[in-house]
Parts: sequence; structure tokens; C-alpha cells
Amino acid sequence: MTETAKNTRTLTGMVVSDKMDKTVTVLVERQVMHPIGKIVRRAKKYHAHNEGNDAKMGDTVVIEECRPLSKTKAWKVSRLVQRARAE
Repeated sequence: MTETAKNTRTLTGMVVSDKMDKTVTVLVERQVMHPIGKIVRRAKKYHAHNEGNDAKMGDTVVIEECRPLSKTKAWKVSRLVQRARAE
């Protein structure tokens, strides 16, 4: 039985909340073209599974789609891109 590469959707965003256990809220921003011609910024929040509680607020992470883990959670944190700056 050969293993096939699955095409999972991935998004990059910033962690805006880490108050839940094993879950983070990730804000994903994208830019779309308005019919007038302006570029508009759109944002959406996703709940993502964070198994080791290693992603903290302000971190940039890559999330990937997975099976539904709860009512609102169908994404998981695949890797940490950049840590938040400590001030």
C-alpha cells in the first residue's frame, strides 16, 4: 500500500488568544481587490488545536486543516514561524 501526499490547506496568521487549554485563536489576514480598484484587508479568526501549548500570544504560526476536533475547531498548528518579541 503506497502512501499518497494529501493536499491539506494551510494558512499563516498571528495568535491573538491562548487562554484556552490546547487551543489558540489565530487571526489570518488577506488582501482582496475591491471592485472600485482599492486593495482591502480582510481578516478571519480560526480556532486551532495546539497540543503542547507551545504557541503563545503574538506568535506567527502556520495552521493546517484537519478533521473536526470540536464544534468550532477544525485546524491544528503545524509549525511556529516566529516568536513574539519580548518587551
